[in-house]
Amino acid sequence: MDDPGIIWREPPTPSAVLPAASDAATTPAAIPAPPPPAIAAPPPPAAISIEQHRLTNRRGGIRRQVAAALAISLLSAGLASTATVVALAPSLGSGSSAPSAAPAGAGTVTGARQAITVSTSGATASPATSDDSVVTAVEKASPSVVTITTAVTSASRRGAVSGTGVGSGVIYTTNGYILTNNHVVEGGTAVKVTLSDGTAYDATVVKTDAADDLAVIRIDASGLTAATIGDSSAAQIGETVIAIGSPLGDYTNSVTTGVLSGIGRTITVADELTGQPRTLTNLLQTDAAINPGNSGGPLLDTTGAVIGLDAASDSSAQGIGFAIPINAAKALMSEAQVVA
Repeated sequence: MDDPGIIWREPPTPSAVLPAASDAATTPAAIPAPPPPAIAAPPPPAAISIEQHRLTNRRGGIRRQVAAALAISLLSAGLASTATVVALAPSLGSGSSAPSAAPAGAGTVTGARQAITVSTSGATASPATSDDSVVTAVEKASPSVVTITTAVTSASRRGAVSGTGVGSGVIYTTNGYILTNNHVVEGGTAVKVTLSDGTAYDATVVKTDAADDLAVIRIDASGLTAATIGDSSAAQIGETVIAIGSPLGDYTNSVTTGVLSGIGRTITVADELTGQPRTLTNLLQTDAAINPGNSGGPLLDTTGAVIGLDAASDSSAQGIGFAIPINAAKALMSEAQVVA
């Protein structure tokens, strides 16, 4: 039995809130439970504009391009430093317009006391040609091109200095007469000729013309392949020309091509032995690569005929080489045969 002194009351509903005293007349209202605390969303990644992205890539590309350019320049410098030529003598007279040049065979002398400068002419690319006449001309003329080695002794402040010079030459008779530059054999105590097939002969100097830098030597041989002698007066500026020789003395019968760049050029070169300036006139100019050791080798037209004798290159520029016109050598070639 319930105790009448105890009044039972229902426990308040959890969701009910008693009204304030001032709101006693208002019906109690349910207040929804507070929502769970919101979890802050991570901030969005910083936006990168398209222009910034491109700029980033562009900078990376520039770094890569600079690195590649640096590597290429270092390689080019390494390659260019492998070829040297004798330093050029200044042009005669302060008003002279003649360019200075180095004999194309001068840089091959070893052991002699010489000033040298780096030549980049070996880096000059020969113009490409699709004309098969160049191939035919080279096949025709190559057996007539020889390598000439000389033992050279020159004077210095410390006494005589011995060395070896290397140049090129061209056979013009079947019985062993060879045309070359005077500076290739000048001062040589012994001269040796090596044919394109590797056969070697001792040679004798028959006749020289120092003023025109020409010389004729002879080997005791017969049945040789003589070159076709052309007419340099018929040469035209812009025509394709071919140079064959032994640059640096190592790359025998090397072929380079170019065009005839000019006619009637005058240059001043340093004498191989004395160092004194020497002026050569009425030369053919070509952009076919002519390097140390090419001296005395033939400059050909596309028929394979000899129109000049490679003589020098300008070491202060690329693609400027010079050859003595073959017509200037014809008298000496005939006289040498008479003398012998």
